[in-house]
Amino acid sequence: MTIQIGDTIPAATFSVLRDGVQQLSSDDVFKGRKVVLFAVPGAFTPTCSERHLPGFIDHYQDFRKRGIDVACMAVNDAFVMQAWARHHHVPDGMSVLADGNGDFAKALGLEMDSSKYGMGMRSKRFALYAEDAVVKLLHIEAPGEFRVSSAEAMLAAI
Repeated sequence: MTIQIGDTIPAATFSVLRDGVQQLSSDDVFKGRKVVLFAVPGAFTPTCSERHLPGFIDHYQDFRKRGIDVACMAVNDAFVMQAWARHHHVPDGMSVLADGNGDFAKALGLEMDSSKYGMGMRSKRFALYAEDAVVKLLHIEAPGEFRVSSAEAMLAAI
């Protein structure tokens, strides 16, 4: 079942590259904080790299002025996510989370099968806003779309 507004973020573990691979729990990311999490089907893929991530980089300070942290997630490993973040000059403070096995995407009910593209199981493109680990907004893109999960759409909705 897909997560809904009012639901609590499920327990999960993310990987990040900080002095080696480190593990962060979903509580580490969401508990006691206001967070926009946007998910992309894959680092270095066209829409993700040309539009989705750059929009959140461009508007990062707009979220911070509202006291909102920003995190990006993909079903990739921590090494790929770190290389993608460096390539795009992700600002300090913006989290780049690896959901390597797609466990978080599955727990949210937002996984998708991209096997026909040679990508296996991935996350749907979405953005959510949570306060203290409770989902307040959830914008899920239709397949092939990029509209409702953009930084601009999230800023307008919050």
